[in-house]
Amino acid sequence: MADAAPKKKKVNYNNAWQEARVLMHAHRWQLALGLTLMLINRAAGFVLPASSKWLIDDVFTKHDRTLLMPIAIASGIATVVQAASSFALSQVVSLAGQRAITDMRRRVQARLLRLPVSFFDSTQSGILISRVMSDAEGVRNLVGTGIIQLVGGLVTAAIALGALFWLNWKLTLAMLAVIGSFGGVMAYAFTKLRPVFRERGKITAEVSGRLGQALGGARVVKVYTAEKREEIVFTKGAHKLYRNIASTITGTSAVTAFSTVVIGVVGVLMTVVSGKDILAGNMTSGQFVMYVFFVGLVTFPVVQMAAIGTQISEAFAGLDRIREIMTTPTEDADDENRAVLKTADGAIEFKDIWFEYRKDVPVIKGVSFVAPEGTTTALVGSSGSGKSTLISLIMAFERPLRGQILIAGRDLQTVRLKDYRRHLGVVLQDNFLFDGTIAENIAFSKPGATRAEVEAVAKVAHCEEFIAGFPDGYETIVGERGVKLSGGQRQRIAIARAILADPKILILDEATSSLDSESEQHIRDGLRALRAGRTTFVIAHRLSTIQSADQILVLEHGEIVERGNHRELIAKAGRYKELYDKQYQIEKDQFINPGEDFTPEPASSRRM
Repeated sequence: MADAAPKKKKVNYNNAWQEARVLMHAHRWQLALGLTLMLINRAAGFVLPASSKWLIDDVFTKHDRTLLMPIAIASGIATVVQAASSFALSQVVSLAGQRAITDMRRRVQARLLRLPVSFFDSTQSGILISRVMSDAEGVRNLVGTGIIQLVGGLVTAAIALGALFWLNWKLTLAMLAVIGSFGGVMAYAFTKLRPVFRERGKITAEVSGRLGQALGGARVVKVYTAEKREEIVFTKGAHKLYRNIASTITGTSAVTAFSTVVIGVVGVLMTVVSGKDILAGNMTSGQFVMYVFFVGLVTFPVVQMAAIGTQISEAFAGLDRIREIMTTPTEDADDENRAVLKTADGAIEFKDIWFEYRKDVPVIKGVSFVAPEGTTTALVGSSGSGKSTLISLIMAFERPLRGQILIAGRDLQTVRLKDYRRHLGVVLQDNFLFDGTIAENIAFSKPGATRAEVEAVAKVAHCEEFIAGFPDGYETIVGERGVKLSGGQRQRIAIARAILADPKILILDEATSSLDSESEQHIRDGLRALRAGRTTFVIAHRLSTIQSADQILVLEHGEIVERGNHRELIAKAGRYKELYDKQYQIEKDQFINPGEDFTPEPASSRRM
């Protein structure tokens, strides 16, 4: 987390307002009811201060006893109405606000999961979590108490202002000049504070994201004694957040202090002007008391609106960030216009595929090959040769810049993504497990799978060997990302998950890399059965695991430099044989004791 902060991005209020309109329209009935209750509440709130004129001028001064009880009864009824409407208002708008937050979080989360994998690769998880949880929190100020209080304040101030002009127009004009200056200061303050509030969300997301990474990678942090370094990184982020919050506190405190000055100036004006009018007989004592009450009904909503304005500014900043998510194209955006894919039977063909992550820097260059239905295609090459990118293209995580990927003769770009991925089964090099039970993780690929089905695929993947050793068996909690299991155990669960999916197209990215020799042999037997009748793609750095592949594609710098089966490529004595011999020598040095007579087994006997 660098000290130098990037230039603050201004809130796009046009985008934020578009999102706000959708939100407010969805909850228009709750807002309408809330506004109705607010009007009733504010109308009842005028009764007591308005009655002060008649109470002082007629009851106290003129001793008119007939008005005493009506004024008292009216004030009592108004108080009950105000209390009841206030309670109902809080219930309506609070529930509406919480419902809006829930709906917004659901919408943003659903949208996020439909975005391309490249989006997740370039955005910290902490920032995305902040979009879902923190930014959505601010919508309560648009659907809940914030907007209602803002409208209520405007209505109260407008009615009270009309009464003030009726009571003393000269004093009211002078007061408006003072309040107008306050409005100008508030407008300036909000202009300065809005970008700061937007920046706060970004900083919070960055700090949270880094903290999450440090906690998730606690083992790596400890191994490299990086506790102090992570403490320093977090401290810098926390202080950056503190400085942001401090600046907003200073700004809002300045606005509040200035509002206190405004109230004081208004009080001085009332004392001088009203005092002269009362002494001159142009204003009664009752009118003066009523005027004081109604000044409060003007100034208090204005001060309240200042605080609400800050909250709504935060809400709009959050909505602007949310709008960025909601307007980012999803990977299945055009699925409605694409053809239905009922089956993935048939060959998979790459026709002159080009792909690049950065403009004019291709990582896949004119790759063409055919993977016939039911065959196994292995991808071999040095690190950075394009193997993983090719697999990403097969899984439709990325789309080719040029060329076509054909599924049974149909262009992958023309079929529905969801339909296509239903036919995929994947075992990746870094197998992700959810923080749930072993059974839940295996069944993730087939919702509603029975326990018998789960246990059957677990047996094929040789998971039963270690599951039986756990006291809770299949109900054992694996921990976040499967941290309570070994790498080999996680990999076998991932293999069982892929078997349960019963895919037409199988992706194996180093599927046996985390297994010991005995387990690897068991898994190879399971994978051989799994591969039967399926079109399989395998990435393998250990070349001994792919000798039975129907075809092997050797990639270098994004191009296929050799292709054929194991025997053919060995006979060519090219790049594949070079890689094979080099790895064979490494395995010999690692696993054969010095001085031991080592006789390599013939290639024909080394099968998966």
